[in-house]
Amino acid sequence: MPELDFAALRRYPDIEADNLYAHDAADRLLLDTAAQALAGCAADRLAVIGDRYGALTLGAAARHGLSGIRVHQDPLSGEFALGINARAAGLAAAYANLPLDAGLLFGATVVLLRLPRSLEALEEIAALIAAHADPAVQVFAGGMVKHMAPAMNEVLGRHFSSVAAGLARQKARVLTAAGPVPGGGTGFPLAGTYDVGLPQPLQLRAYGATFGGAKLDPGTRFLLPQLQRARAADTAVDLGCGNGTIAVYLALSRPGLKVLACDQSASAVASTAATAEANGVAGRVSVLRDDGLAGQPDGSAALIVLNPPFHVGPTVHAGIALKLFAEAGRVLAPGGELWTVWNSHLRYRPQLERLVGPTRQMARNPKFTVTVSTRTAGIGQ
Repeated sequence: MPELDFAALRRYPDIEADNLYAHDAADRLLLDTAAQALAGCAADRLAVIGDRYGALTLGAAARHGLSGIRVHQDPLSGEFALGINARAAGLAAAYANLPLDAGLLFGATVVLLRLPRSLEALEEIAALIAAHADPAVQVFAGGMVKHMAPAMNEVLGRHFSSVAAGLARQKARVLTAAGPVPGGGTGFPLAGTYDVGLPQPLQLRAYGATFGGAKLDPGTRFLLPQLQRARAADTAVDLGCGNGTIAVYLALSRPGLKVLACDQSASAVASTAATAEANGVAGRVSVLRDDGLAGQPDGSAALIVLNPPFHVGPTVHAGIALKLFAEAGRVLAPGGELWTVWNSHLRYRPQLERLVGPTRQMARNPKFTVTVSTRTAGIGQ
């Protein structure tokens, strides 16, 4: 079978830059380490988890002629990129995207896994594989060595009777696990309770891949009381909702408000829904998995709140924050407000002025800055 042209893979619609790549040495090492198992894998028995832009899925399909590959990617941008790359390679029919649940893993005999940086995410994944995959399943879990930790072996060891580390190559390594030990349970969603100055404590819930878990992010904690000064609105948008802290705080502090909570992470959207349910506001918080605000019409929002990420995967990069600022500028109606909290050293104010509109500092401490940007006609168009 012909090999996949890795150099032709793209990250789009994710951020593309000279120092950001659609494949790496860990993808190639995973495919090489699992080659024998993949050669003997029957159709519909391969599951791929965490494939960033399609290198694993399409590499396995091209090299071994596999079809019916079941794929889970937490970021929606990863799903879109895989689709674009699959069509370019003529392999669009080789796979299907599925949620992280029993259907993804039922009867799987081979699992290719890009190791997540979060141990909680690995715990959730490992428990699901052990519970639902074929008893003879072989799990090949790989990553770049700088992003791996001995604790990953311990997590896998709780769910598999055999875990072995392979030799490193080009600063990548693969862990191989076999002998699933079902019954460990996932313990998800995680839970946390916080006093945020409301009549009732804020209950947070989080699934494994949600950034920050069920913890109250310190930047968000600094932002929340400032939102009392945000403009009146019938609806609001929590852009990049994570575990749902901002969306649920808005709903609790403004009893008549309806909130749309958006995130490209499947885990984050599920976490926000669970957080809303735990706080009794599920009827006023709707969740949407979206690439930024791609599904929202221009000039449709009066109030958007954002705590932007400052990394793209493991790489610190401002591109994702600038993309979200531009999306907010497009979706805000004239006079609408974007409330943002950011690490002060990032100095986002000029970009907010350019992409959204006039921007005022509303609060600042040694680490964080809170700003409000007001949409002006002509900005961001």
